[in-house]
Amino acid sequence: MTVKPDFNKNANNAATAPAFLSVWDIEAYYGESYIVQGVSFNVHEGEILALLGRNGAGKTSTLRSIARLEDPQLQHGEIWLDHEPLHKMASHEAARAGIALVPEDRRIIAGLTVEENLKLAQIAPPIGWSLERVYDLFPRLGERRKQDGVTLSGGEQQMLSIARALCRDIKVLLLDEPYEGLAPVIVQEIAKTLGIIRDQGITTIIVEQNAVAALKLADRAVILDTGSVVFDGSAKEVLDDEKLRAEYLAI
Repeated sequence: MTVKPDFNKNANNAATAPAFLSVWDIEAYYGESYIVQGVSFNVHEGEILALLGRNGAGKTSTLRSIARLEDPQLQHGEIWLDHEPLHKMASHEAARAGIALVPEDRRIIAGLTVEENLKLAQIAPPIGWSLERVYDLFPRLGERRKQDGVTLSGGEQQMLSIARALCRDIKVLLLDEPYEGLAPVIVQEIAKTLGIIRDQGITTIIVEQNAVAALKLADRAVILDTGSVVFDGSAKEVLDDEKLRAEYLAI
């Protein structure tokens, strides 16, 4: 049974704390295709949630619904961020509220340097991370600040996409396949960086086909199957449950 979260209750630990981000019974469509079928889950502040499932399970559609993008069309349910109703917002309003989506294709702007890509994302006056703080987190970007962003390696482009999101005043970082096509050593480097970002209090949802890598990073996991939640629990539970991994993640 789906239970709408109580935002006002008091709690002393993360396991029972009120949700920071709550997705409640959302349904979303691409045209007539029923993609997200009553998905509900909560994420606590500063937590990393791995949103997992096979191809076509509805993971990216759920991320895009949270970011309030026009596709898929959210037709039912509610999405709340720190008491604010995201489901009533347009995408630019959700962005101002603190939602940042890093898409799978990274969307680096051709013809702009690394630094210009970052500056374009900054709000005036700057209220997100400063360039100096970003370069401390991503030293490679600092070394390549004058280089055209699209000429970076795949891993460096992913770093730039994440850094660009941080340049805004964000509360929730949504990552769609951040490890796609990257060498294992780069995956480890980005995972370490995401752990540092979590330590800064930023809540993260990661959609990733490399489920083991995502689970090793995450605090909790939600697994989708054909648009519905089939598991919601700790990441360790999934890593320890061979049957669950085989049935829903094919690993």
